[in-house]
Amino acid sequence: MSSAEEDYSFVFKVVLIGESGVGKSNLLSRFTRNEFNHDSRTTIGVEFSTRSVTVNGVTVKTQIWDTAGLERYRAITSAYYRGAVGALLVYDISKHLTYESVERWLNELLDHADNSLVVMLVGNKTDLSEIRAVPMEEAKSFAEKHKMLFMETSALDSTNVEPAFQTVITEIFHRRSQNRGNKQGTNSVSLATNSFTNEGASEEVPTKKVCCQNI
Repeated sequence: MSSAEEDYSFVFKVVLIGESGVGKSNLLSRFTRNEFNHDSRTTIGVEFSTRSVTVNGVTVKTQIWDTAGLERYRAITSAYYRGAVGALLVYDISKHLTYESVERWLNELLDHADNSLVVMLVGNKTDLSEIRAVPMEEAKSFAEKHKMLFMETSALDSTNVEPAFQTVITEIFHRRSQNRGNKQGTNSVSLATNSFTNEGASEEVPTKKVCCQNI
């Protein structure tokens, strides 16, 4: 039996996108470390953390990438999308301007990533529901129109953070399973290899200690 560090078969790259200040970094830290930083500062460039989860009895290692939502970092983030198989598009339910930019972020994502990737629209900061500016039904309708998953979360009190990430990871896994054996598969997974791929679905390999190449 391999060690916990080695014992995984799949590596998924999931990106967090959305305007600055919507809580992407705290969603990342809440899911990967169960931490919340009240004094979190604007992300500079790109950061990522990993967490392994079990889907249908299979261990999946997920690399979750967080990028600054500021315009001056856009040159960095274009390469950041490469190899992504899932995305959480985040807005702040208490700031309508962050929701108004969701379609622009979605278009940018689809311009730089495979259009078969799993995308979830996430309304964060439900702990601020008393000053809600974005109706849930409006956002849910937008997500359905664009064939996105949808969930509202709070990184502060942990509401739906785990289900949001787990839902995206599980959907990626299921799509990968459906495409297994199809050489025309989507840009869906990088298995235990040295890098993420953009061409076709990878083949399964024994679980071994690997080092995933940063993009």
